[in-house]
Amino acid sequence: MLEGAAALKWGVERRLEFIEFRLFWEGGVNRSDIIEMFDVSVPQASKDLTLYQERAPHNAIYDKSAKRYVASAQFSPIFLKPDPDGYLSRLRSLAEGLTEPSESWIAHPPETDIALTPRRAVDSGVLQAILSAVREHRSIDVHYQSMSGKRADPMWRRMTPHAFGYDGLRWHARAYCHIDSKFKDFLLPRILGVRDMDRPGPGGDQDTLWQETFDIEIGPHPRLTPSQRAVVAKDYGMTKERAVLTVRYAMLFYVLKRLGLLSDASQQDPRTQHIVALNAAETARALKRAEFELDEAEQAPKVRGRA
Repeated sequence: MLEGAAALKWGVERRLEFIEFRLFWEGGVNRSDIIEMFDVSVPQASKDLTLYQERAPHNAIYDKSAKRYVASAQFSPIFLKPDPDGYLSRLRSLAEGLTEPSESWIAHPPETDIALTPRRAVDSGVLQAILSAVREHRSIDVHYQSMSGKRADPMWRRMTPHAFGYDGLRWHARAYCHIDSKFKDFLLPRILGVRDMDRPGPGGDQDTLWQETFDIEIGPHPRLTPSQRAVVAKDYGMTKERAVLTVRYAMLFYVLKRLGLLSDASQQDPRTQHIVALNAAETARALKRAEFELDEAEQAPKVRGRA
């Protein structure tokens, strides 16, 4: 929270942040907005608005015709750090139906659509059990359906989970596999059942690929025009056409796949592949170092090597 809110109780601070959110992102706020969002009394909502004006006297002007406070030309937030990613995340959650409108703080969302992907069903009991195993540092039996082609039917496997990963489409548990004696990724939708927590195997502190990181250096595609390179640099937050992404080795394949950098991006069409790895040779070596034991052979080649 920004300076100016430290001396306030959490509930009051939250409501003042909401006032500022509405002023900044939607241009205005009124008393009924606070009442509906936080289920407070009329006097409390009025008190909140008065307090906000005391703390930020130049931020809001009362518009008599609209009967609400609107952002002034001198508006400068003190309770909210305006974050485009935060706002767009709320908008995305609304569009995907993951958040109720009353919970998003957005009163008048613009018409929005999302390039949806099918949701991968995760059993709540499975997730609860794996969370318990992580929290209590114990191993657990999972009834797992592999898609690698080695095993046609699901089988029980004992694992000691220590973390979770998300590749942009699916969640997996990062765990020590007691059968293969190595750390692997277990896709949550592929876990059909759980049973019997017991003594743990090696923990996350021994998962070298999870603990160690690699820096991917990215830049605009060299065959883009200067103006195109400039906008790509802006888009990715680059400085002097360079940005560094620090990635766990255990997540490296997923990140490179999403960025289109699994192969030599400089040989791809710059109209569709806008960035390249500036340290391509080092990145290729890092990928070879990492062991990826995904079960979907068509999605992740098994790259073997010492950790």
